[in-house]
Parts: sequence; C-alpha cells; structure tokens
Amino acid sequence: MAGLVNNLLILFLVFQNNCLAFRSPLSVFKRYKDATRSLSSECLGSDRPVISLGLSDFALDIRMPGVTPKQSDTYLCMSVPLPVDDEAYVVDFKPHASMDTVHHMLLFGCNEPSSTENYWDCDEGTCKDKSNILYAWARNAPPTRLPKGVGFRVGGETGGKFFVLQVHYGDISAFRDKHKDCSGVTLHLTHQKQPLIAGMYLMMSVNTVIPPGEKVVDADIACHYKRFPMHLFAYRVHTHRLGKVVSGYRVRNGQWTLIGRQSPQLPQAFYPVEHPVDVSYDDILAARCVFSGEGRTTETHIGGTANDEMCNFYIMYYMEAKHAVSYMTCTQNANPEMFRNIPQEANIPIPVKPDMLKMTHGHHEESKDTVKSSLQLSRGEEEEILDQDFHIEEVVEWPGLDLKLGQVSGLALDLENNLVIFHRGDHVWDENSFDSKFVYQQRGLGPIEQNTILVLNPSTAKLLHSTGKSLFYLPHGLSIDKNGNYWVTDVALHQVFKLGADVKEPLLTLGVALQPGSDKNHFCQPTDVAVDPITGSIYVSDGYCNSRIIQFSPNGLYIMQWGEETSLGRARPGQFHIPHSLALIPDFSQLCVADRENGRIQCFRLGTGEFVREIKHKSFGRELFAVSYAPGGLLFAVNGMPYPGEAEPVQGFVMNFSTGEIIDTFIPLRKSFEMPHDIVASEDKTVFVGDVHARTVWKFASTEKMEHRSVKKAGIEVQEIKELETVVEARLKNNPEPTDPLKKQEKQHLVRQASTGVSFVLITTLLIIPVVVLLAILVFIRWRKTTVYGADGEHKVDSNSSRVLGRLRGKGGGGLNLGNFFASHKGYSRKGFDRLSTEGSDQEKDEDDGTDSEEEYSAPPPPPAPSSS
Repeated sequence: MAGLVNNLLILFLVFQNNCLAFRSPLSVFKRYKDATRSLSSECLGSDRPVISLGLSDFALDIRMPGVTPKQSDTYLCMSVPLPVDDEAYVVDFKPHASMDTVHHMLLFGCNEPSSTENYWDCDEGTCKDKSNILYAWARNAPPTRLPKGVGFRVGGETGGKFFVLQVHYGDISAFRDKHKDCSGVTLHLTHQKQPLIAGMYLMMSVNTVIPPGEKVVDADIACHYKRFPMHLFAYRVHTHRLGKVVSGYRVRNGQWTLIGRQSPQLPQAFYPVEHPVDVSYDDILAARCVFSGEGRTTETHIGGTANDEMCNFYIMYYMEAKHAVSYMTCTQNANPEMFRNIPQEANIPIPVKPDMLKMTHGHHEESKDTVKSSLQLSRGEEEEILDQDFHIEEVVEWPGLDLKLGQVSGLALDLENNLVIFHRGDHVWDENSFDSKFVYQQRGLGPIEQNTILVLNPSTAKLLHSTGKSLFYLPHGLSIDKNGNYWVTDVALHQVFKLGADVKEPLLTLGVALQPGSDKNHFCQPTDVAVDPITGSIYVSDGYCNSRIIQFSPNGLYIMQWGEETSLGRARPGQFHIPHSLALIPDFSQLCVADRENGRIQCFRLGTGEFVREIKHKSFGRELFAVSYAPGGLLFAVNGMPYPGEAEPVQGFVMNFSTGEIIDTFIPLRKSFEMPHDIVASEDKTVFVGDVHARTVWKFASTEKMEHRSVKKAGIEVQEIKELETVVEARLKNNPEPTDPLKKQEKQHLVRQASTGVSFVLITTLLIIPVVVLLAILVFIRWRKTTVYGADGEHKVDSNSSRVLGRLRGKGGGGLNLGNFFASHKGYSRKGFDRLSTEGSDQEKDEDDGTDSEEEYSAPPPPPAPSSS
C-alpha cells in the first residue's frame, strides 16, 4: 500500500508540474519581462505582454501605456522590442480598440524607433529607418482577412527588431472623465517557418503637377515586374483632398486586370482584392490617380503637407518564402502610351458623402519623409483594417427552426429587437393563384384565418405577441418604422398597409383591394415597404408586374416614382426586373433595392431617386432576393437557387456598404436554404433569414459573439474572455479551414473550448480530476475486495494496482509514460483532452430541440423552377 501511495504522489507531482508549466514564460522572454514597463491600473490590457502558446508560438500584447490625449487629432506612438533574437513570423492580429475613442491604429515594423520614451507624439516620426506597415485598424472601414499560411517575417538577420504602434485619437470628448487609454493589438507569432511571406508593393507618383482650376488631371504609374511570382490579396489608395479615384491594374499581353479601385476620400483601408490576381515575371503593374485642381489658385505638387498632393497605390502580396521580398516600390511611368487603353472605369470618380470627407481629412497629412522612404508612413496614413475574425455562422442552439409556420415572406426587428415574422399561414402562392392579368383567383378561400404576424423573443423563439388574423390573402413584405408601426404588403390584394402593433384594423391603406394597376392609386403585386425615419416618407417597391419605386408622403399622398422595365441586353441603372426588397440606409441617405431577376443591388438617393451605384457579384447568380442594412456599414443579402447548369450556390452575403465588397458568405448548418426570401440584421450583427419554401427562419451571428456567449456560460469573467480569445483564436488560425459545414461547426466548438481551457484554474481542475478518480477507483476496489474476499482481496487490490501503475510506467518499466496510459483508452486523442461541451448559452432551449439536429445536414435539393414567390 505504501508503494501505491508513493506512485500516486509521483503522479500528482507530474500533473502539478504540467499545470504550472502553463504559467511559466519561455526562457527566451525572461530578459523582455524584466524590461517591460508597467501599465496603468486603469488599463484593461494584460499585465503579461508575452504569453506562451506552446513550444514555438507566443502572443505579444502591444498596448498604449495608459494615455490621456489632451486635444483632438492627437497622434501618439509607442514601441515594443521583438522579444526574441531569432527569426519569427506574425501570422495573426487581434485589435483592442473602441470606435468611441480611437480613430485608427497602425502597426509598423522597423529596426530603430524614433524615440525610446514610453510613448511620444508622432510628430517626431515613427521610425528612424525604413518602416514596413504590418497591420491597421480603423473605424468605418471594412474588414479584410490575412490569407492562411501567410506571415510577416520579423527578427533574425532581415526582419525588423521593433514594433511601433501609432494611435490616432480623433474626437477626444470621450476623455472628459480623464480616463487612461490602453488601445492596441495582440500579435500571434510563431517560430515555425511559414511557406508564404507577406510584403508591400508601393506605387507612387513623384512628379505630378496639378494646374489650378484644371478639372481633370491624371497621374499615371507603371513598372515592369522582374521578380518571382507574387499573389495579391489587399490594396489601399491614398491621396489628399484633390484625389477623386485611384485604380490599380495588372497588364499582361495587353489585357488589363483590375486589382482594386476606390475613392481616396473614403476611409483609406486595405480592401480585399475581390478576385485573386497573380503577378509574374515581365507583367506590368499600372496605376492611375485622377485629380481635380478646381478651387485651387496655384499649382499643386507632390509633397507631404496638407496643401500638397500624393498619389499612392499600396498592394499587399505574398510570395513563396524562398523568393520573398518584404517590400518593393514603383515610382515611374515606364510606358505612357499604354494608358490610352486603360479601362474607362479608372476615369470615373466615385461619389462620396460630405461627412465622410470630414472624417477622412480630420487629421494631419503625411510627412515629407514619405517620398524619401517609400514605406515610411506618417501620421496621415490612416483608416486601414485587417480584421481576421469576422464571420457569420448559424446559431445552432436557437429553437426557432422548429416553429410551425406557413410560407415565410417577410422579417423585421421591432424597437426592442424582437423578431417579427410575416407568413402566409395555410395559404400558398402557386401557379393557380393569379390569371394572366395578375388578378387573384382564389378569393373564395377567404383571408388567412391564422395570425400572420408573429413576434418572437430573438433568443428563445418564444411567442410574445401575434396579430394579423383575417386581414391578408398572400402576405409578402414587412418593415417596422421608428414608432413601432408595421408596414406590410399583400400581393393578392395589391395593397400596402400600416398597422399599429396592438391595433386590429389598418391605420393607413394604399392601393385598391384586389385591383392590379400601374397608376398613382394602384399597385401590381407590391413587394416591400421602407419608411424614412427622418422625413417619414414612404417608399414602396412595385413589384412583380410593375418595375418602379414609388414615394409617398407620411400620410400616403403620392409624391414621385422612378424605374422602368429592363431592356434587352445588360440591365441599365434604374431598370428593374422585380424590385423585390428594400433596405433604407439613413447613414448615407440612400435606398437600396434587391433587383431580383437582374441579380443585383441598386442604390438610389432618398428624396430624388437619383441612381448612386450598383452592387453586383458573380457569386450572386441570376437572382438576388433580399437585402438588409445594419448600422455600422454592413449590408446583408440572400440570393436564389442556381438555374440548371449554373454553379453559384444559394447563400447569404455580408458586404461592406461603402465599397460593395463581399466580406463573408454563410449557409445554414441545420437543413438547407431552399428559397431564402427575406433577411434582417441587427446592429450587433445578429441575422435572421426566412425561407418561403422551407417555411422556417434561421438565426445567424458573428462567431466572435457566439464565442463570448459560450465561454461566459462556462463561468469565466468577461474581461478575461476578451484577453484569452486573443491568443486562443489566433493559435487556431493556422489550421486549414474545413470545407464541410459540419467540420467547420466542430472547429467552432474547438475555438470556444480552447478559450475556456486557457484558464489556469480550469486547467488545474481538469488535470487533478483524473488523479482523484483514479484514487477513488483504487479505494473502491480495495474496499470491495476486502469485503468479498477478506485478506485475499487486499492482495488482489495490490496486484491490480501494480498492473495499473505498470501501464503508467510503460513497457520499459523505468519511466512514467502517461501517453501510453491515456492512449490505451478508447476515445483518447493526442491533440488534447476530450473536449468539454461549451455549446450552451444563456438562451433557453426547447426540449424537442435535440442536439442530433446539428448533424442533420443534407446537400441542397435540385434547383426548382423559377418561382414568383
């Protein structure tokens, strides 16, 4: 028995040693830890700037050391040395900043910072030597993802030895309470050599002159590429106030391929290259900046002051490690004649809202050092973002998928963010519903006898309220105004209704019941309604048999209309083929229309109907059913099933509203989209999709939000979550993304479980549990044997214990081999402990909503014939 106790003691000490190892920093960080500054007690950042993530990986926390800016448009810089001498790779970033306090952040890599102080005014510069931008974060800018397997090389003989963080504090009204700011970014670094190395290619005009009053001035840049192949994944444009549009291209055998095109007056972010572009030996890289000298009385030259101009086109690329170059420049025009063939789009300015101009130029301009050092970025190089974490996935624990609904035609969120569903009960829109003149043929069925408007708790799907019984024949569109009134359309009645949340009868009715028409008083199968929260103007999309948008006054008086049928060939601006869904964007005074059968989104100016722009992507396919806007600049949409022979799948889209670029796509994990008919999104990026054929509603959320909810369920403090997610999510980023939706879901579980497992207390508990269980088993066996067999039983217990401990020691008999012991048990994985379930959340769950539903994924059914639903 004494031998058993000794062996158990050894086992406990081994577990304890493993547990304490989680807290011990790697030896290479000891000198760094001793020199680390202490952060303000008000800071929320980690007090351990370097966190071990294993034998080869670590996280580096870079934060402002508790600063309080004294005036608006303050630029503060601070530096952090690379905590290792040998070569490492930055493979992921996690920002820590709030739009309320920070306008933008930039992270540079260099060998000598401009100052050795804890922090300094960036007027002194960022670096004394040549600097390379590694990361940027900005409010009102779109997210971009760093490709997997790509890293920025730092340290060693060729990489930078310091990181310099620059933070621009725009409006400092948030600092009235004199609190201290610790904004920054956490880097995930690894010593493992990366197959692909990221770098920067800068195209810059150095001799452009803009005459005063000149309406259009072009600045062209072109260079022959003479290196190994590189792959482009992000771009950024930069000018000062006179720039109208900047475009970049790869030219190969006379063919111009767009890299990126953007207005320099929008947030100057690193935007993702929409379609992959590779550059090979002897290709030409070309860029054009379009300026206007109107309003100037003297010539404007290239320079670093606010009165000068700049023409910069930045390209982020990656190359194979063995050929990698960290940065390259082009400052000439090697072939002026070629610009005669530049695509016409490069000459068309991109309209920008006035308040965006104010936001973009509310800062100091770039310094003159930009010309001297091609990648020396100064205070004015702002509004960029590389956010690797934004992704939408289904909330699989949401029980709303099991609701018994009719055809779901419309969705909205009320003033309390409750989900409102508009469905057709026992009525169905099919080929027998209308005649050739769009007159409803099933009036004999009477109105729908069920409540067609359902108000649900968005977390539990519990029914809170219902209305709409005996009012509608074929419901379609739904929206809710700022006063909580419901606005709905009925394609059978050809009418639009305004309903109070608790009123049985309509407050306002537009159109004539059961009479289709095309004049000011009639609709023909109207599809959707949007109400301007500022003016109260009513906008109706009309519809399946008309191709127009109609504007009414708040009390229902006709004001104007615009739109026409689509002509043969490519659809022109303002032409519609079923304007199916409306999204009102008050931030930009625009109304966006899902032009269904033209497979695009068209946006118009509120009040005038002036065409602003079109958003169209190949991945939309032929049909785009619905569009929704979420405050903060995100546009959400769903498309239709592909036609036979077409490849674009039915899915949801997340887009940056300012650029129209697709940020993310999403599909359900439970069931499949059949005909997603409407979509609605909230400010916190919760998304609901209603399907008219599947007769159900899915709930989606950003993975970051889902992780917070899951980890909080496990009992970890919220602030600890924010810090731990930084390193754990980053650690998982290097793993290839699974293509199967179920595997993708399982990976999401791993992210949540890993983030809870980092907690020292939790790890300690998990490691001690096997010891306690083993001890309990041995005691039970000893007791059992003693009870049944007496003294012989005790002998047998010792024998059994010897066998168990023999397995722990391994076949060699001399060492303690825990790996062999655990590996002998079914279900053990050498990747870590068996996963704990952290899927639960603070949401209630119906008993019928079993976990088996997570596994019920089937391929989409064959595409149905085009439908009018």
